[in-house]
Amino acid sequence: MEGILFPRGVVEGLEGLDAYRSRGGYDAVSRLGEFSPQDIIATVEASGLRGRGGAGFPTGRKLALTLECPETPHYVVMNGGEDEPGSHKDRVLMENLPHLLLDGIILAAYAVQAEKAYLYINHNYEAATGAVETALREAREAGYWGEDIAGSGFSLELVMVAAPSNYVAGEDTAALEVIEGKEPLPRQKPPFPVTEGLFGKPSLVNNVETLANIAPIVARGAEWFRSFGTAESPGTMIFSLGDEMERPGVYELPLGTPLRHLLEECGGGLKGGKPIKAILPGGPSSGFLLPDNLDLPLDHDALREAGSSIGCGVVKVLTEGDSVLDELMRIADFFAKESCGQCPACRMETNMLVALLKKVQQGEGNDALTEQFGKVIAFNKGKGFCSLINMPGPPIESAVRLFPEEFRGA
Repeated sequence: MEGILFPRGVVEGLEGLDAYRSRGGYDAVSRLGEFSPQDIIATVEASGLRGRGGAGFPTGRKLALTLECPETPHYVVMNGGEDEPGSHKDRVLMENLPHLLLDGIILAAYAVQAEKAYLYINHNYEAATGAVETALREAREAGYWGEDIAGSGFSLELVMVAAPSNYVAGEDTAALEVIEGKEPLPRQKPPFPVTEGLFGKPSLVNNVETLANIAPIVARGAEWFRSFGTAESPGTMIFSLGDEMERPGVYELPLGTPLRHLLEECGGGLKGGKPIKAILPGGPSSGFLLPDNLDLPLDHDALREAGSSIGCGVVKVLTEGDSVLDELMRIADFFAKESCGQCPACRMETNMLVALLKKVQQGEGNDALTEQFGKVIAFNKGKGFCSLINMPGPPIESAVRLFPEEFRGA
């Protein structure tokens, strides 16, 4: 199985401008006057590209919604906050393939007729920041951004912004707040950024991996992109494997690839050949899967039907002997600490879930206590300004269902 962005788990190092152009990079940007914004949007829509930041919203639809808004100016924001525990894909892309990313940003900006694009990068990512800065300079000198790109009459300014390292700062509207010079606090939605985003104007906000797919799609066509993946989840996705695996790292695979292939063929299995107890296939906000789910395809629909989600591709594996309860405590504690505090329901829920888990850890678990998890999660569902309030729910509810013995008292 071959990927699109880079070979699975293999990074050759920073790709400079000449190397990127040698494989067709910036070809569409060099001919920008030959395309209309609608041409680019139609190609991306036909490709079926879905956002790679976790929500999976159709990218072409988001482009179209932004372009359609009559308010001006329009903006593009590349969200490289990436503070999901265990996620490395965006950092790896920025460090090694910055021109691929810039190529996509420029085309996306043209598609929505944005006059300025902001590159929002985790301030801890020093190597990524340096690589993007170098690529920006090279691309500017080559005429790929700035005034009247390739004689098309379209001009674009690209600006880098350091993202705070707290988790909520990676939420799309919190990123907009930071760019505006404010605290990283999510906004209430609606309105959504496509209609009222940065500085109150229509804004396209996409994560790094999503934008990195746009240039290859425009250059090679929608059918080429759809030759990878499934009908409903076309293309490839980058998955991050942690240190519990023999070969941790990032692996790009066609969507629909069996989970077993990622864990066994790419990751080499668990260290020491330990048996699998449970899998979180989409990071700390996904539901647990059991070892008999190893042949599930890695795509949005299959994982949702199995009671989990693909998230942003962070795969965590627990071994026999590991405590699911301990993992839940780490997850709940993370979300409680990372809650920004502006929504009372979120503050209450995340702290209460931690308190309940502590009681179970202390041997006070019983059926009545276990029922409280579901009640707390259901009562607060959807009440926050962002999705953090929903995130502790899937792993806890799935663990209650799959590992009830761990919630019983000592």
